[in-house]
Amino acid sequence: MSKRKIGVIPGDGIGPEITKTTLNILEAVGFEAEWVYLDGGLGSVEKGQAAMPESTIEAIRELGIALKGPTTTPVGTGHKSANVILRQALDLFANVRPTKTMPGVHGPFEGKHIDLIIVRENTEDLYAGIEYKAHPDVAQSIKVITRPGCQRLFKYAFDMVRKQGRKRITAVHKANIMKLTDGMFLEEFYKAAKEYPELKADDIIVDNCCMQLVINPEQFDVIVTENLYGDIVSDLCAGLVGGLGLAASANIGVNCAVFEAVHGSAPDIAGKGIANPTALLFSALMMLRHLGENEKADRIMNSVLRVCDAGQCLTIDLGGKASTLEYQQEVIKTMAS
Repeated sequence: MSKRKIGVIPGDGIGPEITKTTLNILEAVGFEAEWVYLDGGLGSVEKGQAAMPESTIEAIRELGIALKGPTTTPVGTGHKSANVILRQALDLFANVRPTKTMPGVHGPFEGKHIDLIIVRENTEDLYAGIEYKAHPDVAQSIKVITRPGCQRLFKYAFDMVRKQGRKRITAVHKANIMKLTDGMFLEEFYKAAKEYPELKADDIIVDNCCMQLVINPEQFDVIVTENLYGDIVSDLCAGLVGGLGLAASANIGVNCAVFEAVHGSAPDIAGKGIANPTALLFSALMMLRHLGENEKADRIMNSVLRVCDAGQCLTIDLGGKASTLEYQQEVIKTMAS
C-alpha cells in the first residue's frame, strides 16, 4: 500500500527545527507518510517568489492536507501574510484552536481545568484585506461578513460540538456597535442553533468575553467568532495555559486542511536548539485525528502529558532547561515505556 502524501511547509526561523522534531515523533509512533516539502514564508520571498507561492498552493490543493511551520510576516509593510494567502486561496474557512490545561506547566490558573475550543472564521472580516487610501492622510479597511460565510462556519462549529459530545457553544461578537456586520453574524448563529436543540447556545460581547476569560475561563466550552476577534482571543487563551508554545490549530476547508502552530517564527532563538515543538506537534495530532489515526494521536498525547507532568524535560519557555532534541528524545522514550 502506498503511503499517504502530506505537504510540509517547514517555514521560517524555528520552523525547520520544530518541523523536524514533530516528524521524528510521528514516525516514532509508527505513522508512515510521504512528506512532500513545499516553499512558503520569508524564504520564498528571498528567492523572489511570493510569500505563499502558487506552486505550493496548487500542491496542497492536490494533496488535500498539509502541516505548516511558522512563517514570518513583516509588521506594517512588506509582503502579505503567507497564512492569509493560503487560507483564502484554499478557502480554509474554519480555524480551530483548542486550549487545555497541561499538567506540570505553570500558568495563571494552576489547579483549574481549562478545556475550551475556539472556532474562528478564517477568510472574511477585516482579514479579507480590502484596504485603500481614501486620502493621503486617511487609510480605510473594509470589514466583510457574508451570510453564506456565517452559515458554513456555524454548521461546522455546531457539528463539531455535537460530535465531540460537548454541551455549550458561545458566539463572540460586537453587535452592539457593528449592527449590520456583527448583527448578521449573531442572527445566523441563532438560526443555526435551532437545528441543534440539545446544545446550549448563547453569546457574549468580545470585550466582556476577554474579561470573563481571565476571571473564570472554566465557564466556556466552545467559542465561535469572527476572524479578528478569534485571532486575539485565541492568543489570550494560550496565555491562560502556559503560552503560545502549546497552541495548536487546524485550518479546515471543504476539500483541504492545513495544520499549523499558532505562534510565530521566533527568529531570535532560531538555530539555538531550544525551541518548544509542542504547538506544532499538537497541530500534527489534530492532523492525525483528521486522518482517523486516533490511536497514534492518543499515544503521543499521553506521552507529552507524562513528560510535562514529570517536569524534568521541559523547554525554556515552560520553565525548564531541556533542548528541543532532549524534549523529543524524552517524548519518544516515554511513548515506548
